[in-house]
Amino acid sequence: MTTTAPHSRQLAHDSRQLYLPDLLRLSSVGLRTRKLRAALSALGIAIGVAAIVAVLGLSQSAEAGLLAQIDALGTNLLTAANGQTLFGQTAELPTQAPAMVQRIPGVTAVQYTGTVNNVNTYRSPLIPSIDTNALTVQATSLGLLSDIRDTLAQGQFLNAATAREPVAVLGAIAAQRLGIDRVFSGERIWLDNQWFYVAGILNQAVYAPDIDTSVLVGFPAAETYLGFDGHPSTIYVRTQVDRVGAVQALLAKAANPEDPSQVNVSQPSQALTARAAAQSALNGLFLGLGAVALLVGAIGVANIMVISVLERRSEIGLRRALGATRGHIRIQFLSEAVLLSLIGGSIGVAAGAAAVAIYTYLKDEATVIPAQAWAGGIGAAIAIGAIAGLMPALRAARMSPTQALWSL
Repeated sequence: MTTTAPHSRQLAHDSRQLYLPDLLRLSSVGLRTRKLRAALSALGIAIGVAAIVAVLGLSQSAEAGLLAQIDALGTNLLTAANGQTLFGQTAELPTQAPAMVQRIPGVTAVQYTGTVNNVNTYRSPLIPSIDTNALTVQATSLGLLSDIRDTLAQGQFLNAATAREPVAVLGAIAAQRLGIDRVFSGERIWLDNQWFYVAGILNQAVYAPDIDTSVLVGFPAAETYLGFDGHPSTIYVRTQVDRVGAVQALLAKAANPEDPSQVNVSQPSQALTARAAAQSALNGLFLGLGAVALLVGAIGVANIMVISVLERRSEIGLRRALGATRGHIRIQFLSEAVLLSLIGGSIGVAAGAAAVAIYTYLKDEATVIPAQAWAGGIGAAIAIGAIAGLMPALRAARMSPTQALWSL
């Protein structure tokens, strides 16, 4: 009786194994021989992954920048603004409101502005009266910039002397709408049928966006030249960091003891945080679009694999005749689909990261690409390739050698 030696059985077993280098070579055959088709299929995966990486990266970068601004500016700024009366009219804060707020324990600084009603600003008297540019005129206290942590882009802010004269400082957006991009001696604007000289232009105010569209003048000048009544409309209050809640609870009563309900109290840092949350919610829409692109890419991968199986029946039959098992055929086509998706996913991650880096560079912000963005993109690409290539791979593995060779 003839027996097979153990060593011979081991060689026969090893000859039927498909090693990783051979698998990679076989998996890339279809991609190397049909480059254009493979590139177009990978493009769908790349677009979807790039969209996801870019959206998550931009969202995280913007949120990091916003939180950095909040940390830099502090969370201890409160505002008290005039609300509405029972009849829907704009309420007035008492002229003594800033002094009363200053007496609240824990308050470290108080600055304020007052809206000057029925006064419009123009570049010159030749501008039609209806072209107001939606700008407001506000009287301001002299320490406003330090309180709201705003800075000057050009020129100077008001001082004790210029606050009494027809001199104005422009908010960032107000300067743009008036067509003024620099400050020089003699620069002026037409304000309530008289000239006001421009002393400075502000940078954008993060915590006080209403300042951006305002023309700021001193309280004495507003009363002398514009008929202002002297009532503040917004009070900016800096507090000790550990006393924010206590001051916020007392602020309305201190600003208007007779009717605290007519005072709107807010914390600007909360508005910034809410804006970040709203931006994150909007990002869900773009992530959905990225998922749709991935779905389209998956359909493209499945399509190319089905066609590949049909076109390579002779190859399948020949390999089966030479000893390849069903498992070899199955893993070959499945790995080809995964490799195709992985290439598209890698390109998508690189493209999305590059888009985030370019955008944040132009915006002068920190570039943040979370791990879940690139790792999720690669993982999604691999999963899509496996799912899309599963059915074609099973179909190829079910072909008998004779059926496959019949196409020769």
